[in-house]
Amino acid sequence: MKQTNGAAFLPIGIGAGTAIGVALGTAMDNLALGISLGVAIGSGLGVAMMGAANAKRHRDGDSGGGDGDSGATHTHSGSDGGSDGGGGGD
Repeated sequence: MKQTNGAAFLPIGIGAGTAIGVALGTAMDNLALGISLGVAIGSGLGVAMMGAANAKRHRDGDSGGGDGDSGATHTHSGSDGGSDGGGGGD
């Protein structure tokens, strides 16, 4: 099985976001704001890429079968089993 290092996406996203943030910060004449927004957006992008890679790895058949999930669908009748106890008073 081929293992991919999912943690490598975070620095790539932060680096790309910082580069874009520096360019935008220079264009807006506010470098501090551009860098901070670039790091924040890049971190989110890196985490999203990690999630996408993880989902693709599981979708491609690397589920393993050891997670304990039988694949059964659970349904609920709509009843919450009782009330919350009322509203209280003064």
